[in-house]
Amino acid sequence: MSFQTLLRRFRYTSRVQFFSTKPDFTSDRYKVERGPYANICNDHVTFFNNLLGQNRVITDAEECEGYNIDYSKIVRGKSKIVLKPKTTNEVSAILKYCNENRLAVCPQSGNTGLVGGSVPVFDEIVISMKLMNKIIETNELAGVLTCEAGCVLEDLENHLATVDLMMPIDLGAKGSCLIGGCVSTNAGGLRLLRYGNLHGNILGLEAVKANGSVVDCLNTLKKNNTGYHLKHLFIGSEGTLGIVTKVAIQCPPLPTAVNVAFLGLNNFDKVLKAFRLAKKELGEILSSFEMMDKLSLDVSIETFGLKSPLTTKIDGHDFYVLMETSGSNVNHDEEKLTSFVEKALADDIIEDGTLTSDPTKIKNIWALRERISEGILRDGYVFKYDISIPLPCFYKVIEVLRERIRDPRIIRISGYGHLGDGNIHVQVSIPSYEPDIASQLQPFIFEYVSKLRGSVSAEHGIGFTKTKYLHMSRTSSEIELMHELKKMMDPNGILNPYKVLYPL
Repeated sequence: MSFQTLLRRFRYTSRVQFFSTKPDFTSDRYKVERGPYANICNDHVTFFNNLLGQNRVITDAEECEGYNIDYSKIVRGKSKIVLKPKTTNEVSAILKYCNENRLAVCPQSGNTGLVGGSVPVFDEIVISMKLMNKIIETNELAGVLTCEAGCVLEDLENHLATVDLMMPIDLGAKGSCLIGGCVSTNAGGLRLLRYGNLHGNILGLEAVKANGSVVDCLNTLKKNNTGYHLKHLFIGSEGTLGIVTKVAIQCPPLPTAVNVAFLGLNNFDKVLKAFRLAKKELGEILSSFEMMDKLSLDVSIETFGLKSPLTTKIDGHDFYVLMETSGSNVNHDEEKLTSFVEKALADDIIEDGTLTSDPTKIKNIWALRERISEGILRDGYVFKYDISIPLPCFYKVIEVLRERIRDPRIIRISGYGHLGDGNIHVQVSIPSYEPDIASQLQPFIFEYVSKLRGSVSAEHGIGFTKTKYLHMSRTSSEIELMHELKKMMDPNGILNPYKVLYPL
């Protein structure tokens, strides 16, 4: 067993032990009505045992519970069976049988989402993709990786590094998220500023429709301008139109020169000024530009004992920026980054900063940013929102929420995120779920975002928790077409029901 596998298991076990209190059932908390689906019976279980073998059919209630609760502990389903296919043919046979018998299913990847899209709402059959984890082909010359949907993102990154390539996507949950889930939610992450989203990096994919038919769009060409690009139907559809089983990914060269700058600033206006200067001075090598407020950084420092690399006053700064550059010439990149920092200091944009190209120091600095999402869960219950907002208003949403919600039960209202693509993660933490706090947050936060012409979801999708608010970011004609596509591709509605589209 690899060290990385042990580490992932340890982190998962630690979370389970720490969060011993189970959340309420989703159907109870949100008053959801069950759809017209059949209940699982012994005949169904027998079919799945014959298809997969008993060791890949989980019916033990305690073991199923881990698949019923999401990473953030905000939703909880009632599934009594988990299936673990290893091949596309098995996924096809499962869906064909479920469709014929009106059995609802919930596709599940790494279960690291934040909107309840990866766990059942009622007793849907969970289809875990974790055993479909083979790397099919690595084309070093073309820079294309073809793999199954259950491959862990970090494992793919490590594999590509051996041939001087890298994944175009990087997430804080890379040690446990699966590439199929990333594709199904059109995940963004830390590198989107440089490499764009998955709609542009997925060259092709294979997916299984609700009736079991396999759609082979596993193209590996970078240019194929023939007919409809059907792959885009599945990228970002969150398992409601089909289950992604294989993907072909365009992978950029692994940079030979990586530098990180960690900066301290005293107000958000200066964060924006730093971003403008970075784009001007570092344009072709700038790969990440992350912002954290002090309360967000405190999470990593207080929870995990991590240390800020800055040596300024003990109270620190109100805002922090983590920048990364990726290039092919060490001296060139270091010179440009040093020049940027000198100009930022001279123009009174930043108060303090540190630069490094040392891999260990880079990893430690990135940990400050990447572990916020995990650490905030130690507060208790966390309302988490990933939203896109025009840059001038990027942090305003945090200030507005702090003014609106003045409640002694609130532990912290904080924000951090990918400033380079306008995606901020809003976190409101309290000891336990409180309906009155929820009602103060929703729909207010989504209405506020809509007024700013932002998006109610930046990278985690709509899932279950945002279905009521899709209309705030999409027009009625778009939503109507979405319903038509869903009806055409999944007429019985068995694929991830209660997700993405609010019932008409």
